[in-house]
Amino acid sequence: MQYLKKILNLLFILGFLAGCGTTSNMEDNALAQASAANTQSEYQIGPGDTLQIYVWRNPDISVTVPVRPDGYISTPLVEDIKAINKTPAQLARDIEKRLAKYIRDPVVTVIVTNFVGTYNKQVRVIGEAAKPQALPYRENMTLLDVMIAVGGLTDFASGNSAKLIRNIGGKTIEIPVRLKDLLQDGDISANKRVLPGDILLIPQSIF
Repeated sequence: MQYLKKILNLLFILGFLAGCGTTSNMEDNALAQASAANTQSEYQIGPGDTLQIYVWRNPDISVTVPVRPDGYISTPLVEDIKAINKTPAQLARDIEKRLAKYIRDPVVTVIVTNFVGTYNKQVRVIGEAAKPQALPYRENMTLLDVMIAVGGLTDFASGNSAKLIRNIGGKTIEIPVRLKDLLQDGDISANKRVLPGDILLIPQSIF
């Protein structure tokens, strides 16, 4: 019986280590895929972005507008045109087609002046951050970058119980992170990479 218990314990430990290796490999693959996608793809407009719409030689219909939560914008002569998931150039061409009914050969330029991005290109911070919010993902973004943007932890945060919630290949995984060690103790080994679409959950301390 004692021998059987030793065998079972050994199998459990080997299974645990294999699982850790699999999660680590999944994280590495996700980091590589995110870096490649970020390098190859153009910026896509998302809800909450602010757009400057410039119509050449028509300053009266050149405006700055926010992208509504439903993903649409409205400008003079162009009502309710979808903006999300389009590049600024694509949106400019669509607006030109609409304006062609009223203006001969319109030339439109779209400039994003306040970046938020599509949901799958954001990093969302919820819980005990000083300023919980959704942040636009930037290449090589880390936990330290995120925490600076949200103003650090509240006095009630359990920083070392925080976790990154990440979707990899349709599977949701939870990655423990040590925000207290990173921010208060300066332990740079706790500074993990974040990926677009990550959710950083910071729980409240029970004490």
